[in-house]
Amino acid sequence: MRLDWLQRLIQRGCLRIHLQQSGQTICLGEGQPEAAITMRNHRVLTRVLRNPDFALGDAYVDGDWWPQGHGLLPLFQLYFLNAPAGSGGSEGPGARLLRRLHRLMVERNGRRRARRNVQAHYDLDADLFRRFLDPELHYSCAYFPRPGMTLEAAQQAKCEHIARKLCLRPGDRVLDIGSGWGGLGRYLAETRNVHVDGLTLSDDQYRESCRRATERGLDHRLRFFLRDYREHRGCYDAIVSVGMFEHVGRPQYPVFFGTVADLLADGGRVLLHSIGRSGPPADSDSWISRHVFPGGYIPALSEVAGPLERSGLVLSDLEVWRRHYALTLRAWHQRFQAVRGEFRDRLGERFCRTWEFYLQACEALFTWGDLVVFQCQMADANDSVPLARDYLYQSELPESRFSASA
Repeated sequence: MRLDWLQRLIQRGCLRIHLQQSGQTICLGEGQPEAAITMRNHRVLTRVLRNPDFALGDAYVDGDWWPQGHGLLPLFQLYFLNAPAGSGGSEGPGARLLRRLHRLMVERNGRRRARRNVQAHYDLDADLFRRFLDPELHYSCAYFPRPGMTLEAAQQAKCEHIARKLCLRPGDRVLDIGSGWGGLGRYLAETRNVHVDGLTLSDDQYRESCRRATERGLDHRLRFFLRDYREHRGCYDAIVSVGMFEHVGRPQYPVFFGTVADLLADGGRVLLHSIGRSGPPADSDSWISRHVFPGGYIPALSEVAGPLERSGLVLSDLEVWRRHYALTLRAWHQRFQAVRGEFRDRLGERFCRTWEFYLQACEALFTWGDLVVFQCQMADANDSVPLARDYLYQSELPESRFSASA
């Protein structure tokens, strides 16, 4: 193995690779930041170098390498500091086109495939998510407007921020597309006295959401349906979708926004909360999409704008959350590690390695990569929401929505 070629991989910082079988240590680069890992032998190193985007995670799950010291994050930091700009490497345009066509086919999430993809992740284990999420089971980016906030407080801050953006009044009808375990629906029903319908494709989420609604005495104005958004009918004053759009896939964007527009009442408001890219579109045929979230795609803003505009909805506000998801993922990983032994005994070491690689890789993507969270507020008309954003930060909510007649 030619070390001069390996040295060119690390232009910033230092990576130390200890090969367990031979006892050799390979030092690539110099200075800070620094990461150190142990690999079983040269064959593991060769495997990873041939296809680092996929083999790095696969080899970690196989137990063929492990970090020294402070977990996986130092290695991920080096990766992003030294990753070449753009994507595609030495692929020709024909190969890149074939890869994009393949991804579009994978993202063509019809009703059956969408349900299978959701169940593959969210119905993994009934107790898994209870052990590392907050008590309300919010499985999306929390909001940290102040330093030192707990995960619980940050998730409640996220719900309140969304509630304000929906400009809700008592008695409003709200649709939650991708309602998860019902945490946002419960918050809106309890704090705003509105009627909420939630949609999910996960059996576990549906059962847990219904159970908690009944326990809190909210089932008269909080309902959940095991139903695809394309099959739902109704008329709603407000529609919200948090952490679901990443599962839609690009071919379905026109259908998604068209469906939302059809379900929205006159004067209605929409809040779409989704992971997005701060840069241009990129191939998301990643280790995470293959092993954790099948069928998903992380959009650039340019890919969302066209279908949104053609739907007839008006974009009334756009907010970009930077690093909030990194803080959320860090809290999730810490809680997962606290109970890792329980899941190793029940689900196996490979499962635990998959999840800790996923959680820390995602934290790195939001810390050093180009991932952010978009909150797109939309409406059926320009006068459906207040003209200024002050209402989002007032201690008390305005009693009524802005009226253009003033």
